Parts: sequence; C-alpha cells; structure tokens
Amino acid sequence: MKLLLFFHAGSLNRGCEAIVRSAVDLIKAKYPETIINLASFDYQSDLHIPKIDKVYDTRQLDINKFSLKGIVSALKVKFQNDETYYYKAKFDAIIKLIPEHDVFLSIGGDNYCYGEQPWIYEVDKLIKQAGKKLILWGSSIGDEDLSDAKIADLKSMDLVLARETLTYTILKDRGVSNVKLVADGAFTMQKEEMQTPEGWQESNTIGFNFSPLVWKRNEASKQAAYQLIQHIIDTTDMTIALTPHVFIKGNDDYEVLQQFYNDFKTTGRVLLLPNNLNAIEYKGLIAKMRFFIGARTHATIAAYSSLIPTLVLGYSVKSKGIAKDIFGSEKLVLSINEISDSKKLIAAFDEMVSEEQQLILTLANNIPTIKENAKKAVTYLFELT
Repeated sequence: MKLLLFFHAGSLNRGCEAIVRSAVDLIKAKYPETIINLASFDYQSDLHIPKIDKVYDTRQLDINKFSLKGIVSALKVKFQNDETYYYKAKFDAIIKLIPEHDVFLSIGGDNYCYGEQPWIYEVDKLIKQAGKKLILWGSSIGDEDLSDAKIADLKSMDLVLARETLTYTILKDRGVSNVKLVADGAFTMQKEEMQTPEGWQESNTIGFNFSPLVWKRNEASKQAAYQLIQHIIDTTDMTIALTPHVFIKGNDDYEVLQQFYNDFKTTGRVLLLPNNLNAIEYKGLIAKMRFFIGARTHATIAAYSSLIPTLVLGYSVKSKGIAKDIFGSEKLVLSINEISDSKKLIAAFDEMVSEEQQLILTLANNIPTIKENAKKAVTYLFELT
C-alpha cells in the first residue's frame, strides 16, 4: 500500500514535524511494509525526517495572469464564478500524485481552523473522484470554524480522526458521523537526549514559549508575558529557558523570544534556546524542565508527554480539548483574551507551582492512556484498507 501525507506546511514548524514523525513511526511500527510518502510545501525542511520513503515538492504554483492558465482561470471566475480551474492549476503538484497513491492522509488538521479553504475541498474532491481513501489525521475544529462547505468536505472523507474530545463532540453534533476520537500522535514522539546549555539549572528550569501568532491576535499579551517573566524572576530562583518552536518567516518564535532575552538577559536568569534544533531535540530539552509555559500546541504536547506541569497560552479549541482529555477540565489553559491579563497569567503560574506534585501525578496516570488513544488512529486507518 502506498500512503501519502499531504497538506504539510513543512518542518520549520516543529509541530508539523512532530505530526509527520509520529504518524510515520506509528504506522510503520504496526505495518512496516507500508510505503509512506510526504507531499510538502517546504520539502527541503523535511529531508532529515527518517523512515519517509520519498518527499515531494508540492509548493503552490504562482499562476501568471498573462499565461494561458491565468487567462482561462480569470475567464472562468468572471463569467462562470468558477474557481476550480484556478485551484487545480495552483495545486497541480499534489493533484499529479493522486494516481500514484492508494491512501491520502491530510495532516493539516489546523487548516480547518482558519476560515474557508476552498482549495482544500477541491483537492479532496479529486482524491475521492479517483476512488482513493481520504483521511483527516489528527484534526481540531471549533464550532465557529464550521461552514456548510466545510462540513460537506468532512462528510465526504472516509474517516475523520479528532485529536481531542471537544472537536469530536462538535463534529458529531454537526452530523459528521465518520469521526473517531483519538489523540495527537505527537504524544508518542520519541525525544533525543540533549546536553543542556550553559546557565541551565538541573530540575529547576522553566520553559517559556511565545509566538507571533498569539501576539498578533492579542497585542497586549506580550506585555502581560513580560510581567509574568518578571514575576518568575522576583518570586522564584528558577532559570527561564526561552523555547522557540516555529521558524516560519513572519511567524518566527525565535525573533519574538530574542526580544524577551535582550530585555531580561542582565538578570542572569534567562537563556535563549537555539533556533536550529529539530522536534525530537527540542523535546529532549523540554523533558528536562521543571515547568513549561507555551503558546505552541506541540511544544506543550512535548511537555505534557514528558510529565512536565504545563501552562498553556491557548488560542484554539485544540489547546482546551487536549487539556480536558488529560485533566478532565480545561486545566491551566488561558484563552486568547485572558493572556493579556497579567494578573490571570501570574495567578495561573502560581497555581501550577503550588500544585506541582499533583499535576505530575495526574500526568503520570493519564498520559499512558493518551498515548494509547493516539495509537488507535493506525487501527482505524487500516480498518479502511
């Protein structure tokens, strides 16, 4: 069987890398003969990932408006209100791979969280018209994200795998009957043992991740985060390890965390982790931390799965749903609106510190179940084939 992972943005987002790594590992652990290829929008960033049989360059094509395709596309839009020709031209690199593969895993679960994406629907439609199996792998979708077109696309799939209970319930309530509840495969991703950098305190370093995505959605959140770091410096003796996890131009954690580092480096209590580690290397360092505070979901999954008490600067249903499945409630997850309130941030941090041992115990009890739920995705996948 030939399987294609597609709609992958590339591994400069270490969370996307974690999804690919864990999916490949889970599938090949149970069905080692499966050929797994990867269609990437940034293929060079993925060449280091092991066990993938082939990585395809499927960047979106720029359509010159004066070319034949550009002219035909413009005419169809103007006179027929039909954009399908344009989408087929733009995503031709993916569409060409349809005849070569048997099963298609759409691993861009987050794609369904950011408004309408009609190009996704068009590619999905072509996959199904070709008689291929189509699965949405590890998705999170809020009720506010759903439209009639999006629901129709989800219903057309052979299987939708929801990575947390909130998404599963929402989709069921909206009539998407082909959904199964699993967990994010990244919970099972292995870590690489890493040497800690200078300034690291053994068993007394807290990780801090902040993203431009959060900052753009709530500009006051950055100042509140500054106040939280100052509070940690003033009230604890912990070292703060600023931990980037995404390095995409215009959405680069390292750039914003450099600003934090420059403003706090004179304290001697803050260090900035490098921007050239891969997903399992970052997890290796996160696993050595005492606490973790993070905006990037897969940085927090690296912490949770390493039994590290974690405060999540949440910005979507996935953060809340993942916490609910671990703790039974949206424990230590602050919404996008709440994270600009420094008092709430500090109170949540203090709560995490005061409940440290109980949080570790809860994680130790529940993470094994979460990992087993992640493995169910492979069972559901191969029941279709």
